[in-house]
Amino acid sequence: MKTTMFNALARHAKRQAGRLWALGLAAGLAVTMAATGPADAHGEKSQAAFLRMRTLNWYDLKWSKTSVNVNEEYEITGKLHIMNAWPAAVRIPERCFLNTGQPGAVANRIGVWVGGQFTPRSMELKVGDTYEFRVLLRARRPGHWHTHVQLSVETGGPIPGPGQYIDIKGNYNDFTDPVKLLNGTTVDIESYQLGRIYGWHLLWYIAGAAWIVYWFSKRGLVGRFMAVASGQAEDLIITPQERIVGAISLAAVLGTVIIFYGMTAASYPNTIPLQAGDFHNIQPLAGEVDSGPLKIKYLGGTYKVPGRELVANFRITNEGKEAVRIGELNTAGLRFLNPDVYTTKVDYPDYLLADRGLTLSDNTPIQPGETKDVAVTVQDARWDTERLSGLAYDVDSSFAGVLFFYTSSGTRYPMEVGGAVIPTFLPV
Repeated sequence: MKTTMFNALARHAKRQAGRLWALGLAAGLAVTMAATGPADAHGEKSQAAFLRMRTLNWYDLKWSKTSVNVNEEYEITGKLHIMNAWPAAVRIPERCFLNTGQPGAVANRIGVWVGGQFTPRSMELKVGDTYEFRVLLRARRPGHWHTHVQLSVETGGPIPGPGQYIDIKGNYNDFTDPVKLLNGTTVDIESYQLGRIYGWHLLWYIAGAAWIVYWFSKRGLVGRFMAVASGQAEDLIITPQERIVGAISLAAVLGTVIIFYGMTAASYPNTIPLQAGDFHNIQPLAGEVDSGPLKIKYLGGTYKVPGRELVANFRITNEGKEAVRIGELNTAGLRFLNPDVYTTKVDYPDYLLADRGLTLSDNTPIQPGETKDVAVTVQDARWDTERLSGLAYDVDSSFAGVLFFYTSSGTRYPMEVGGAVIPTFLPV
């Protein structure tokens, strides 16, 4: 008797413990969800180091404003070099599209110009060329938004460039997007015909839900599977009544689409179809990357993983009329500066700027006609924070970037450099 009573009490306690555990888990999840804040991350870090270093080089980037009001316009300008070191794993940009990378539609893209040409669609860019670009935006949604310029390459995906935080102030409800139509009237695209859009979506949601409910309320997937397995599919899966319902539904859908399409075409006779086709013969910039009076031979290099240090050895010949100095290495949007050349503050996002990140084995100017071997050391924690240290684990452990040379008169010569590096894992 006592044993039976103890067993009953044990079972009751076990049930209560299970319920309390489930209740506690649900409460914990609810508290966690209530305390969750917005996610914040830099997605470009997830891309492989070789992809960011060897595909595109963005430089001379400028954000016209970093604080704007709703409806205020701002722009991103700069230069884009298509690297000669373009990896074989990524398709060359024969079809690509310049856009911005931002957390949703926080700003409207008003226009994009590449090589001085308006490029609202895909275009062809050539490896080894440098292009000037401009992206015009209009602030839409208030907040603190990280905004990139990025190039989307067919089969290669988006390749983002440097990003800057933009503060958008004001009221979201004040945003407008006016567009002038062919008939001369102006409409606000932000709210134009929203009621009709919601109505059509609701209609097709209801039609789809009714279709699913009708079929699944009959026999469902399991019942139909059993009919097929028993060899009675022809008689049981679809009845004559269901065939009639299917035919009526098909006729209703087609009739609705045809009738309302005709009504819409009659109401708006002057329309422009969605534009297709690519832009070709985009004009590259002259006198930019690899146009200087310099010859550079890469002699090899190493990357010290624990020390976050890249050492690249070059043999540089100055064939110009002025002495030159190495001032900067730009790679994957990061700028590593020689503090002896850049003596004033540079306007650039701090998380991408290593203002003392570049040192030279010989920092004296390279005189006209002189050939000099120089070891360029790039060392900064940003190798890790921006995940460029991953180049040590690539199947093709190579780096690429643009070295900027400067003369005493202020002339700048950007030169593409790169090659294989040997990773070193020994402790520093």
